[in-house]
Amino acid sequence: MTPPALDPRRLRVFIFDLDGTLIDSKLDLAHSVNATREHFGLGTLPHDTIFSFIGDGARTLIQRALAEGASEEQIEPGLAFFLQYYREHMLDNTVTYPGVREALVRLAGEDRVLTVLTNKPVRFSRAILDGLGLGDCFRLVYGGNSFERKKPDPIGVQTTLREVQAAPEEAIMVGDSPTDVLTARNAGAWVCGVTYGLGSHLLDRRALDLCVDSLTELASWVGR
Repeated sequence: MTPPALDPRRLRVFIFDLDGTLIDSKLDLAHSVNATREHFGLGTLPHDTIFSFIGDGARTLIQRALAEGASEEQIEPGLAFFLQYYREHMLDNTVTYPGVREALVRLAGEDRVLTVLTNKPVRFSRAILDGLGLGDCFRLVYGGNSFERKKPDPIGVQTTLREVQAAPEEAIMVGDSPTDVLTARNAGAWVCGVTYGLGSHLLDRRALDLCVDSLTELASWVGR
């Protein structure tokens, strides 16, 4: 874990990314993308290829998965099929990453607020959190369709801070991708990267205030 410059005693708001940070959902997403491709008469893609498409919302995922130059007429029915299929299969293989449950319990309380900000559609995000028994851990859950703009736009962080009446310097964004880093910076918040998620290999650790191999490390640092 890299030595942070921020003081954990100042942090009141923890804003977590979902996929790649709290939950390992990549297999269910890959299966749903390939089911969509097969539905439209396309061959399946390697999982690693699909994993590289994840992180910018469902529409962008399907746009990338259907092939370069896919038209709106192709994307709309593809997105509709994907969302229906994923809704039915989003908890087939999805699990929390090791240490997530313990860390959330340790971080809760003492006037700290736990929230989620993801580019996944909000209805799916809440259903997955509830299905995994994590829904009650978070005061707010915002998704990619909660606002007119997705991460890395700061609107999600800014809205969260207004809702909980906190300043940017009292908040930390926790995520696995450069998108999460940009989101935090655009909102003036701190940022903690995790090393295990889908986008973690793209993280520049020099751009992080904190970097952890498990959320239990974050909880230990906050509680020390």
